[in-house]
Amino acid sequence: MKINISLKKSIEKNAADYFEKAKKLRKKAIGAQKIIEEQRKKLEELKKRKSAEIENERLREEYLKTKKERKRERAWYEKFRWFYTSEGFLAIGGRDATSNEIVVKKHAEKGDLIFHTDESGSPFVVLKCGGKCGTVSINEAAQECAVYSRAWKRGFSPSVFYVNPEQVTKEAKAGEFVPKGSFMVYGQRNYVKEFKMEVAIGLDSEGNVNGGPVTAVEKKCQKYVIVNPGDTKKTDIAKKIQKKIGGELDDIMNFLPGDGEIFR
Repeated sequence: MKINISLKKSIEKNAADYFEKAKKLRKKAIGAQKIIEEQRKKLEELKKRKSAEIENERLREEYLKTKKERKRERAWYEKFRWFYTSEGFLAIGGRDATSNEIVVKKHAEKGDLIFHTDESGSPFVVLKCGGKCGTVSINEAAQECAVYSRAWKRGFSPSVFYVNPEQVTKEAKAGEFVPKGSFMVYGQRNYVKEFKMEVAIGLDSEGNVNGGPVTAVEKKCQKYVIVNPGDTKKTDIAKKIQKKIGGELDDIMNFLPGDGEIFR
């Protein structure tokens, strides 16, 4: 280290000057060290944030991958209106004219029962029972038919009847026309009186959304809500139901007949 000494100053004065310079340098060194420490802390914080972001992104990707992998394969009947009765029988109904045609023509077999209302704008519901179902299943299938008819919007119960598959045909009388999604019904009609205009939507033990008559849904779901006809928009009800029971929003929407109110 090179030291310059002024010959015009005394030794004491030179020493005092260098002492002052040393104090200033020391202060600068302390300040620089403080800045370095602050920057080091900021750098560590940035590293932690970056690591957290990377970890969150990794967890998000894993979640999406797992969700995609565990997405269940849909059963064939889930393209229709469907539920399993309290007695364990499958009931399927049309969502529109095309699916009405498919439900009756392709899936109604001997021993099954076909439900419809006396009014237009109703699904055809096929109860897959093979001639073995009881009164409970019949009432539940009738309710399914009524709930998803136009009567839901009007808020009152329509007249629902059931017949055997051989009584339902596309063959019209002379001079009559049977439009797509409609059928001619011949012979005796059996009317059902014991059903309510309400639908239950719940989550089963496997995390799947179920919908249908309360008596059927409560057999499979511990958590469920009951919806009655009303004025709250269908999308708003679906979001409220999702908050209460969970499940996929689209699945909940599929089981809602239309606008309504949550009863409980």
